[in-house]
Order: sequence, then structure tokens, then C-alpha cells
Amino acid sequence: MTFSRPRKKAYTEDELYEYAVGALARRMRTVAELKRLMRARVEDADSEYGQTLIDLVVRRLKDQGYVNDAQYAASFSALRRDNQRFGRRRIVTELKVKGIRGEMIDSAVGQAFEGVNEEKQAREYLRKKRLEKPKDQKQTARIFRQMVRAGFGTKTIMTILKKWDVDDDTLSALESEAE
Repeated sequence: MTFSRPRKKAYTEDELYEYAVGALARRMRTVAELKRLMRARVEDADSEYGQTLIDLVVRRLKDQGYVNDAQYAASFSALRRDNQRFGRRRIVTELKVKGIRGEMIDSAVGQAFEGVNEEKQAREYLRKKRLEKPKDQKQTARIFRQMVRAGFGTKTIMTILKKWDVDDDTLSALESEAE
């Protein structure tokens, strides 16, 4: 069964605004995500009229306080840090994908990780994922890669692995893989 795209119709500004408010009611979104959603709905979204219509709706939402990328980045960073126990790099990458500008990302993630011990955060992540001391090289490599994907720095990962008494040959192989 195939799903068809929603038909593009000639939306008025008020109809597009109502659609955007409905999308925001379902979950928080960035300006870039909202624009992407509205572009799919607006006929001739690439034309000057379509762009102006989308920009007017976004401006209206910003003026009313429904959309704020800085607040979104701050709350997203704090939630990912506290709930998923992700590291700084993972959160930065996810915010970039969501279309947040670099200086907002730096500010929000910097505030979220101010005073956070990365090694403690990584240990909490390991506890949450129920990962224990590896028994062989294969498990060590799996844990290493999983922690890299979670956004922790190589230095922090190596510190944890050294405390688990992983042999030096494995550590040097993983360190060279990370570079």
C-alpha cells in the first residue's frame, strides 16, 4: 500500500497558520522544521509568494512566542543530557540536524553541560544501558563504539576502559580507530 503526499492547495495565511499551530501542538519544533512542513503544504513553495507566505506565518508564530529556537535548543539539550544521558557531541549533532544555528547550539549545550562531569555522565549512560566490564576485545570495541555514538569524547572513554583493566593493545587499537 502506498501513501500519497498531501495535496498541495492554495493555503491562505490563516489556514497555514492554523496548520503550523497544530503541528506545534503535537510537539516542539524548530523554525527550520516548521518551514519544511509548511513547504510540503504550500503550492509553489519555491516561488516568491510561497516563501513570503511561509515567512509571514513564521514571523507571526515567533511574535506570539510559539517558536523560539534558543529555548528549543536549551530544553532539548537538558532533556537529552538528563534522560538519555547523551554526551555533548551527540546533542550538538542532533541540534544541527534540526536546523539550529551554530551560535545557539554552542550557547545552549554549553549551559546544559556547565558543571557536568563527562566521566560521570558516561558512567550513568553505561549504567542506563546496562553495559558492564567487557570480557574480550569484541565487547570492548562494541562498548567503545556505542559510547562514541552517544557523544562522549575519546579521552573519557579511554579513562573508563583503563579503569576496567582493558589490556593496552586493545586500547591502542581503539584509539587509532578513533583518529
